[in-house]
Amino acid sequence: MTQSVIPAIWLPRRVKDEDTATTWSDALLKGYYFERYVLDVCIATMERGGVTSKINTYQFFSSTEGWGVPRYPDRTVILYPGTDLPSAIAAFIHENRTSLREPDCWLGTWIDPDTGSCYLDITAIHWCLEEALREAIVLSQSAQRKIVALYDFKNEQPIYLSGIVELITSEAAQRARMDAQGD
Repeated sequence: MTQSVIPAIWLPRRVKDEDTATTWSDALLKGYYFERYVLDVCIATMERGGVTSKINTYQFFSSTEGWGVPRYPDRTVILYPGTDLPSAIAAFIHENRTSLREPDCWLGTWIDPDTGSCYLDITAIHWCLEEALREAIVLSQSAQRKIVALYDFKNEQPIYLSGIVELITSEAAQRARMDAQGD
């Protein structure tokens, strides 16, 4: 008769001593789920050019009407092509875990099609385009790192701020001139 020896860490929870073995097994399992999540983020980023997800639920944001804006632009990390993406994403999550666990903050990744660089940021989702643009412009003006674009989830494409900021600025200047002429 052949006997199998199963290490204690592989035994179901109900068989183990609750005070000892489960913490080791649960820690391993939690680590494996995190590693799988990081790989899922990497794969989705490479296949789709970017992804937005919650680090505490491992939920990916779906394509719906909404716009993503970097919440903390000065914490955005830009990775050059060839960077070890899984290690960089895991490090970014670790360094920003408190902010990424805020209820309205998501992990955002985006590959700039012109440079191939991958942006990692803490993303806030807005349900109104005007609100998202206003937030992006205000943050871009006050932060050291300028916001390049916000993300349109429904159309799955970036909205670059470069032309929009100039348009809004010229419209505001034109309104001011018209107001001054009306006085």
